[in-house]
Amino acid sequence: MTRVPEVRVSALNDQEVRSDGEYILYWMTATRRLSWNYSIDRALEHAEKLRKPLLIFEPLDVGYPWASDRHHRSIISGMNEHQKRLASLSPGYYPYIEPQPGAGRGLLQALASRACVVVTDDSPVFFTPKLTASARRLTCCRVEAVDSCGLLPIRAADRNFVSAYQFRRFLQRTLPEHLEMLPDPDPLSGAKIPSSLSIPQDITEQWPKADTQLLQAQGTLFSLPIDHSIGPTPWRGGHASGQRQLRRFIETGLPRYGEERNSPDSGASSGLSPWLHHGHISTHEIFAAVVESEGWTPSDLSHKIDGRRSGWWGMTPNAEAFLDELVTWRELGFVFCSREARFDSYDTLPAWALETLEDHVGDTRKYVYTLEEFMTSSTHDEIWNAAQRQLVNEGIIHNYLRMFWGKKILEWSAHPRKAFETMIELNNRFALDGRDPNSYTGISWVMGRFDRGWPERPIYGKVRSMTSRATRRKLKLGEYLVRWGA
Repeated sequence: MTRVPEVRVSALNDQEVRSDGEYILYWMTATRRLSWNYSIDRALEHAEKLRKPLLIFEPLDVGYPWASDRHHRSIISGMNEHQKRLASLSPGYYPYIEPQPGAGRGLLQALASRACVVVTDDSPVFFTPKLTASARRLTCCRVEAVDSCGLLPIRAADRNFVSAYQFRRFLQRTLPEHLEMLPDPDPLSGAKIPSSLSIPQDITEQWPKADTQLLQAQGTLFSLPIDHSIGPTPWRGGHASGQRQLRRFIETGLPRYGEERNSPDSGASSGLSPWLHHGHISTHEIFAAVVESEGWTPSDLSHKIDGRRSGWWGMTPNAEAFLDELVTWRELGFVFCSREARFDSYDTLPAWALETLEDHVGDTRKYVYTLEEFMTSSTHDEIWNAAQRQLVNEGIIHNYLRMFWGKKILEWSAHPRKAFETMIELNNRFALDGRDPNSYTGISWVMGRFDRGWPERPIYGKVRSMTSRATRRKLKLGEYLVRWGA
């Protein structure tokens, strides 16, 4: 039985599947979970058809941009969970933590040379495209990339979209057919595949597997050549902790989401973005939990295609508001980044936004701050400083304040291009969900992407502005400012 829709599978080379290989190799890079994962479903299709064992290879490099204790700890938490879970299941597990830049070079080739087929994750940003590009050079067997990014397969989108409204209309026409098949919630428990699997000693000696002690040791991070100034946060990665957060949100946050999500102290926001970013939880699993809580079926969908943000799903207003964030806005970012190679470039902003921002470069700016002043929360604005402190210490910013945070960087930078670069640097260095498609589209939204022109004003031009006064009026910030104030 075919588990994975073909639209989610891309062949990265012209090789055939080898029936004489020793195992199926799943190279886990972006979808770091053992459930609700089309990549595992695809690997199991091959394993069951060929009656071969499955080897899950999960590496962690040290040479990626913004590598730090914060990001490494998040991923290692998930690897430790995988180690424990797979100890009692049939697939083999090969976790590898690179001790020095380049130390892992050659390991994928060595493992792939013995494989029938290599299956890996498809994702449009950060270092995943570079990894898949390197996989294209493998000639020993077929290499496939599998898309588990969202409810809509990335390749089902036939163009880029200029607004959420336009994309919403496309979703309302296209998405229903893709809701009929979801990834397996627990694919490994009932997998009918051989369990005997051995990795040659020459491979394990040159590239030692990360054992339980290494994955759990506090000193592991300090031994690695990564940025130790960006420390871990109380947040921990892994599917189990993501599930706990999801249950908390469904029980206590979703019933208040529509009215209270913009309040930093309400607890109504989902808080799931770090787990989504690291691949530790799936959009499909979150969607299934919302569906169960709503008692919803696809027959509740509206047949009216009007692009409105509420009413189409046939759910409660709270659930519809949440799904508009989870599906419309999140997947709009994935589609954009998959179709625009320079998604992280200021020059790809909409033409109207670039024109109006450049027209106002010479406007007088009352405050202009350096990257260091932004980084250390040294502006004149109490709310902005509090948001930056939360980012540095917790690795997150409340969603509404994140928009305010970006708008003020635009206002207080000497040039909008410099503001764009500052936002990327701060977000990717400190945010647990940084380096994500939604990070880049969120930053470019600050400068007009997916938005329309507004009444013209200094510095911003026709780009939407935000003020501290309006933010204080709209949000209840008392407890927030007590916690993150000076």
